[in-house]
Amino acid sequence: MSKPAQLTGTIIAAHGRHYLADVNGERVQCVTRGKKTNVAVGDIVKLTATSADQAVIDEITERKTLLYRSDQYKSKLLAANVSQLFIVVATEPGYTDDLVSRATVAAEAAGIDVHLILNKVDVTESLERTRERLTMYSRLGYPVHEVSAKGNPGHAVATLQPLLKGQSSILIGQSGMGKSSLINLLVPGADIAVREISAALDTGKHTTTFTRLYSMPDLGPDTSIIDSPGFQEFGLYHLSEGMLERAFRDFKPYLGGCKFYNCRHLNEPQCPVLDAVRSGEIARLRHELYGQLLHESAQTLY
Repeated sequence: MSKPAQLTGTIIAAHGRHYLADVNGERVQCVTRGKKTNVAVGDIVKLTATSADQAVIDEITERKTLLYRSDQYKSKLLAANVSQLFIVVATEPGYTDDLVSRATVAAEAAGIDVHLILNKVDVTESLERTRERLTMYSRLGYPVHEVSAKGNPGHAVATLQPLLKGQSSILIGQSGMGKSSLINLLVPGADIAVREISAALDTGKHTTTFTRLYSMPDLGPDTSIIDSPGFQEFGLYHLSEGMLERAFRDFKPYLGGCKFYNCRHLNEPQCPVLDAVRSGEIARLRHELYGQLLHESAQTLY
């Protein structure tokens, strides 16, 4: 009796405990052993084939990076092995600074580069106000790229394609920011791919409820882009106090100069971080988020 085939694949879609892997260009439906759900899109996995197009996940190979969000009770894996995060915002509907800032903190903690995409710049009525809001991030060194997926698709592609080359990227954003329009521009045939993946995962009409990875061989063998469902909250309960202060890029110049070695940068005396907030070097909005995240971190039950 022949031994089941051992395979290596990349997870390209996930829905519940059902996964789809790309194995040398072939789609293979996968499940985990038992009730484990610790597999992320972008993971490179070792598989045991159970039929021509089905397999069991035996092992997740070592990850370069892992981006995830968490609430008080559980974690939600967003993507593994990504090198950069694109946060899509738009002139309308309005986006929340809370979500954008939380995403930058998560990426910093995971060692992932961050870019912001301002979409719908053809909606000029609120463009200047939106640009002004984004200066908080550009001052921190996060690049902001202005595009209009529908108004000027050619310019959008010309702007974003060079940034994607040779990288594994993930796009996130709240619903309504135009993320799907950007994906459809950057990945010709994405709609067809979604339908195929949906059928393979048996998710029917719920095509927007799962994360999926698209290879972009035209931009190089290691180029891919991951599209994630729109979400409104980005919990970071998994980040400890020490991880949090280091994940705020704006805090870094001031860390290590506090009077007290266990300073939390909230109301302690002789704290350079608090001095920087008072002088405007650190945006008050960012410091308020830091305080909120510290509070959340203290509530963690796992």
